[in-house]
Formats: sequence, structure tokens, C-alpha cells
Amino acid sequence: MQGKSGHRRPNGHSFPETAGAGAGAGAGAGAGAGAGAGAGAGALLVLVGMLLVAVNLRAAVTSLGALLDEVRGGLGLSATMAGFVTTLPTIAFAGLGALTPWLVRRFAPARVLVVAMLALAVGQVLRVLTDSPLVFVLTSALALAGIAVANILLPMLVKQHFPHRTGLVTGAYTMALTVGTTVAAASAVPIAHAFGSWRAGLGVWAGLAAVAVLPWVPLALRARAAARRAPRTAAATPRARIRPGRTRLGWAMAVYFGAQSLSGYAIMGWLAQLFRDAGYRPETAGLLLAGVTALGVPIALLMPTLAGRLRTLRPLVLGLTTASTLAYLGLALAPHDGALLWVALLAVGQGAFPLILTTIGLRARTADGTVALSAFAQSTGYVIAALGPLLVGVLYEATGGWTAPIGFLLVALAVQTGAGMVIARPRYIEDGR
Repeated sequence: MQGKSGHRRPNGHSFPETAGAGAGAGAGAGAGAGAGAGAGAGALLVLVGMLLVAVNLRAAVTSLGALLDEVRGGLGLSATMAGFVTTLPTIAFAGLGALTPWLVRRFAPARVLVVAMLALAVGQVLRVLTDSPLVFVLTSALALAGIAVANILLPMLVKQHFPHRTGLVTGAYTMALTVGTTVAAASAVPIAHAFGSWRAGLGVWAGLAAVAVLPWVPLALRARAAARRAPRTAAATPRARIRPGRTRLGWAMAVYFGAQSLSGYAIMGWLAQLFRDAGYRPETAGLLLAGVTALGVPIALLMPTLAGRLRTLRPLVLGLTTASTLAYLGLALAPHDGALLWVALLAVGQGAFPLILTTIGLRARTADGTVALSAFAQSTGYVIAALGPLLVGVLYEATGGWTAPIGFLLVALAVQTGAGMVIARPRYIEDGR
């Protein structure tokens, strides 16, 4: 998939396919241009590796959410500590994700991914072996550190290895992420019951993370060999730093990512409770929540493909806003009678997540630009997203109903739409330097 000097898009812009200075640049994602990682078996190995990483990106989080009551009882976690554990993913994604561009400038992305997936596997194993609440939190943070780094790297790898298939490949790994999220949430409790311990329901996902390491080991070794062969002058060449935080586009991307993640985490945290308050049994309310994720699987594949083919993203931005608006109004006015329709509309509205992941690649010409934009948008966005479940809970407790929380989500949606209009037309983060 890689050319000798770069690829040309339909709009006439070209971009080189380098990942960063030093080791990160010469080795790219681990296969190196000379080794042909962008074509044939190398490209297939990269794609398989990306999909395996994507399946792991939420399993450690949703499995814990499903077993939180059992974990609290088993470890004696206080309510405050349990609340901190549920907030830890967004904290880790925001803080540790911001370090990824620094890592990529020094090491090949394949090597970084090997360490990230090992951290995820080891963290998940260690947290189910301890009886200490503090150790549980620290080892969970280790696992989440691996996820945080991988979150940032995947859009860059799409840009680097599949520049002409950005939508398709982003859709594939987003769908894999959604499947992993759904399967972990649905099966964590049955696995725990089958083995008689919550530890099994959490620990089993470490095996999946270990499998995700395997494709990246040969790519990392190839990257190391390519870096040794590269001329020292190339490794020492200074590269201009791309700073999305100094651009309007960078902030618009961060706000859009943050606002859509805010609503996503709020829905995951509170939708089942809303349906229970509307008169549904707990089991049915849980199935309705699972329906949002399940219906999101085909949307996760379709949305990036559409985004990659459209010159402007305004129809998609406005369409997703319309679906979410109708869903929120329906949940406020008739949560019981129209539940299936509102679930379907919420699933469509949550297509904003695969859309923004695709847009990260579409709004950068280079792999350097992609990883910088990915890091800024996701790390800043997750800070915004952390407010979602918290503020919804505060408003729900203060008012005793869902009108105020849904009103808050509609305000967040308006902010998301405004940012979406900024990122909708073609522009590139490198032009803002």
C-alpha cells in the first residue's frame, strides 16, 4: 500500500508516509517501506494486528462495569473508591494518551504497541490476583495505560498503511472495538458465574490482550532492523512539531470528540436506570441498553466508509444530530412506549464516534499529523467526556427525574454540532502550523 514518495488524494494533495523522527520515522508501523509492509502479507499482518488491538480497547472497562458490585463486595471497595474506578478510564485516556506522540517520536509504533498490549495483559492479570483495593486501582491503571496508547496509535496506522482505504479500515477496527465492548459487557457476568468468581470474569480478557501482542512482535523486530539500517543523517533530521492545540481545527476536533464521548458514557452509565424508572424490569432495561451497542456494530462499519467518500461531512454531522435529538426528546416524553425506537435512534446518533475517528485521519496529510491530532483530540476530549456521567447523576439526584439530565445532553449535543460544522469541510492540521 505504500509508495516510494507519497500518495495523492483526489483533491490533489499529497502526503508522505512517515511516522515520526528517529526510530519512529524510519520504521513506521514496524514493517518499513523497504520491507513492503504496506502490501501483501505485511499489510494483512498490520490489519490483523489492528483488529486484535481494537477488540481489546474497551473489554477491560466494560467487563469491570458489569461486575462492579461483585468487585466492590470482594475487595471491600468504598463507594468513593468504586466511583473513582469507574472514572479512571477517562482519566487514563486523557493523561496517558497525550504522551503517545512523544513515544512515537522515539520508538517505532509497532514496538510501542507490543509494550502497550503487554501492559494491558499484565495489568488485567495482576488486578484479579490481589485483595488490596489500592493495588487493584494501580494495576487497573496499568491496563488502561496500554489502552490509552493504542487509542491514539490506530488512526495513525490507518493513515500510514492504508491511505486510500481510510474509511473502510477505520470502519473495520471501529466495528471490532464495538464487538469487543459488547461481548465483554454481555459475557463477563456469565463467565464469573460459571467459574464462581468475579476474578474469572475480569481476568479472562488478559488472554485476548496477549493474543493481540503476537502480530506486532515480527513487525517490531522488522522496525528495529530497519532503524539500524537507516542512515544516521535521516534519523537526526529535525522535523517540525505539529501542535493541534494552537489551531481552530484541533480544538474543534477535541470538542466534537469530547461531546460525543460525554453522551456515550452518560448513555452507558444511566440509560438502563432511565428505562427502569419508566417501568421496565431490570433485565429488560439491560437488554435495551445492550441494543444500543449491538445496533452500533453495522453503523461503526458504514459510517467511516460514508465519511471517506463525501467531500463535506455536514450531511453526516446533521443527520447524527437529528437522530440523537429525536432520541433524547422521545426518552423525555415517552420512554416506555417508544423504547425500541429511541434505542435505534440512539445507536444511529452514537455513529458520531466512528465518524470522529475517521475524521482524524481525513484531516491530516501525514502520519505525524494524524498521531498529533489523534492525541490532542482524544486526550482533551476524554477530559470533557468525564463530566458526562457525573453531571447526569448530579442532575438526576437533584431533580428526581430525567428532564434536567436530558436537557443537559441536548445542550452538549448542540455544542457537538457546532464543532462538527467546523470539522466538516476539508482542511488539514498541518496547514495550521
